[in-house]
Amino acid sequence: MTRILVDVPDSQLSDLMLIADADKRSRAAVIRDALDGYIAQRKPVLGVDIFGLWKDKDIDGLDYQDTLRSEW
Repeated sequence: MTRILVDVPDSQLSDLMLIADADKRSRAAVIRDALDGYIAQRKPVLGVDIFGLWKDKDIDGLDYQDTLRSEW
């Protein structure tokens, strides 16, 4: 395991300490879980080749966009 140094605002540190105390866990464990969640959220986007994603669609991308925007 590698150690890193991160500067956080006092407000985040306070919230982190509240969460860690409530869960009876270390701050480091809470931070690791938060990073796991962030990475899992971003992973589907990272490294995905989206070029040509709409090539097999029957609707034009701009028409689809206009349809979605008309719902606003």
